[in-house]
Amino acid sequence: MLALDSKVWNYDNSPADLTKQTTLEQFAEHNPPGSQLVAELDGVFCGYVGMRPPTSLLSNRHVVELAIAVDSRFRGAGIGRALLEAAEQYAASQGKRKLYLRVLSSNTGAIAFYEKCGFILQGRMVEEFFINGRYVDDLLMYKPLQAGKLPTVLD
Repeated sequence: MLALDSKVWNYDNSPADLTKQTTLEQFAEHNPPGSQLVAELDGVFCGYVGMRPPTSLLSNRHVVELAIAVDSRFRGAGIGRALLEAAEQYAASQGKRKLYLRVLSSNTGAIAFYEKCGFILQGRMVEEFFINGRYVDDLLMYKPLQAGKLPTVLD
């Protein structure tokens, strides 16, 4: 997964300092074993979706924060959609009510993909990051897992 992260993330889709190499220990701290679903095709690892609570607060344990990465060689093959559907099914089976993710406003392809998968814009953190000489908004998107619409800041 670490190798895939280094291939997938760039300054159009990540605010992280990409000049620093993430260690296995750092990755495991934010992505403990058992918190990811992985996809492979014909024995080749092609993507993952990470799932974790967005905070340490008990009051929002009904929410699952997602992080997804798909190898560019497999984009358009349904891997990302399958990963999101599997994460949705798993979260719902655990009694969770809401999936949540963050995406940079500059990552228009990912935004369109998430919208096709049923994610809704919940909020915009204006000029949250300064990347490659320009300010970029951080978008908050969610997908409700149970009947009824969760409120958004835009309603």
